[in-house]
Amino acid sequence: MITAGIDCGAKNTKTTILKDGKIIGRALVPTGFDQKKAVGESLEGALKAAGITREKIDRIVGTGSGKEAVTVADTTVNEIKAMAKAAHFFFPNARTVADVGAEEGRAAKLDEKGVAVDFAINEKCAAGAGAFIEAMARALEVPVEEMGPLALTSDKEIPMNAQCAIFAESEVVGLIHSKTSKPDISKAIHDSMASRIVSMIRRIGVNEDVVMLGGVGYNPGFVAAMRRELKLEKIYIPDKPEFGASVGAALIAAEEV
Repeated sequence: MITAGIDCGAKNTKTTILKDGKIIGRALVPTGFDQKKAVGESLEGALKAAGITREKIDRIVGTGSGKEAVTVADTTVNEIKAMAKAAHFFFPNARTVADVGAEEGRAAKLDEKGVAVDFAINEKCAAGAGAFIEAMARALEVPVEEMGPLALTSDKEIPMNAQCAIFAESEVVGLIHSKTSKPDISKAIHDSMASRIVSMIRRIGVNEDVVMLGGVGYNPGFVAAMRRELKLEKIYIPDKPEFGASVGAALIAAEEV
């Protein structure tokens, strides 16, 4: 059986193709203004990577903030259900999953079958998502990919109290003017964002192994900040965490066949 999951997100659109429960192809393209075009390009890229044609796919499921644009899908599912399935697929013992992408953060508590039994979403402000780090990187004049490693070189604790990305940027400017070092500011930024995500996780309860999905999973500074906030030795992150929701959608497609 071959299925596909398409996650049309705010920044990128990801497609994962599964064959009998194994990933055989995936592709990522910027979503841009034309969501349907991004969906088509992402699917074509995954098909090429898998070495198959569209006709070989038994079922397609769409998810993500732009799931209504996934018109090639047989059905769509919400992001919570998709990320829960993915977390259970990668780490069967997981009971808590956080998915932190460009525009929002989500968390879910899972049962032993990978079904979400409770969840929370942070969608009010970019201060709890990847866009926050990108904005702060511009304020610091640091490449965004260097923000995480930079944060790891600091051991200072500098509180940032702003609940909004705009006000947080003002705080960062204030820290710059007070001659605070870039590593210390970067750590403060990551600590602030992790605090928001962890407070969301605590609302649903931290249960056993914690999995992180979403593109922010690549950021070592944020992962370290999450571990400190949760007081955990390890957070479980799959290879290519940004494809998490698309993997979950493909798994759900297989269940529906």
